[in-house]
Amino acid sequence: MSIEFLLRLVGMFIFAVLGWRVGVLLDSGEGQIRYIIVLALAGAALGLLITPWITIRPYLWARKTIRQIPAQQLLAATIGLLIGLIIAALTSLPLQSLPSPLGSILPFLSMILFGYLGAWVMVMRERDFFAILGGRFGREGSAKTASEKSVLLDTSVIIDGRIADISRTGFVDGTMMIPRFVLAELQHIADSSDSLRRNRGRRGLEMLNKLQKESIVPIRITDLDVEDVHEVDDKLIRLAKNLHCPVVTNDYNLNRVAELQGVRVLNINELANAVRAIVLPGESMKVRIVQEGKELGQGVGYLDDGTMVVVDNAKKFIGTNIDVTVTRMLQTNQGRMIFAAPADERK
Repeated sequence: MSIEFLLRLVGMFIFAVLGWRVGVLLDSGEGQIRYIIVLALAGAALGLLITPWITIRPYLWARKTIRQIPAQQLLAATIGLLIGLIIAALTSLPLQSLPSPLGSILPFLSMILFGYLGAWVMVMRERDFFAILGGRFGREGSAKTASEKSVLLDTSVIIDGRIADISRTGFVDGTMMIPRFVLAELQHIADSSDSLRRNRGRRGLEMLNKLQKESIVPIRITDLDVEDVHEVDDKLIRLAKNLHCPVVTNDYNLNRVAELQGVRVLNINELANAVRAIVLPGESMKVRIVQEGKELGQGVGYLDDGTMVVVDNAKKFIGTNIDVTVTRMLQTNQGRMIFAAPADERK
């Protein structure tokens, strides 16, 4: 027998008694017993119907909402509520001296108003508040406040592996958080029957192990979840909005969806493109031609950072290193492309 069914039975009994009492109060004669019975039955039916909506349903909603709220934000709201109620208590003393009905209504309204304002202000300025506390109680408090800044890692950036190298440089400040559902997706990919997906999943688990061992910033597996969302990317975006923290990814689609929903994104591919060396037309470099280009006579080589170099009339140099002169550079969504010509021809 479920708890909801038991609550319905209890609610049916309570509302039946209330209906019976209302019928007794309204009874004007001995012949009105049928109205008492009708009201009792109506109360029982009403209790059977609405009891879960005034008991267990609000409880489940509150529990799910509280689980999604970060502990720091919940603490800030509680402190703000207490401060608001203290202010309301101080203002209620002069308000109670007002003539009726203002003397009885205004203290109650001030309690609701100041309680709400206190909680709202503290939630909106929680970072400033905890930063002040950190400065007040010394370096240890400041370090704790700084460590509460975090970023969320998605599945693709863990499999990619470059985040492990970035974490050792100190460019990412704060805690790297990996939700439990991202870890579960990695395990699911690693157990796939498709060999390509299985290798990607295993690489992701290896990179995660490397990240935990070599990172100079804290790595934390979090159990925070979004229960009413099923897709991993959607869960990640919703969780990032709840925590007010950015998502680290190299997934183009996740990047765009997150930006549309107002979530800050740290894209590894954009970082890699931004730090690549800039070459100007007329500069010389040495490149190894490894394959034929799309156009007639072209040869293609790559720099150490993966930048593609398209060299005119270099098909005959495939497999050799040659000196080339840059003619132009093209920026694309996939990265930079450098166009060049053999140095001998430029002379």
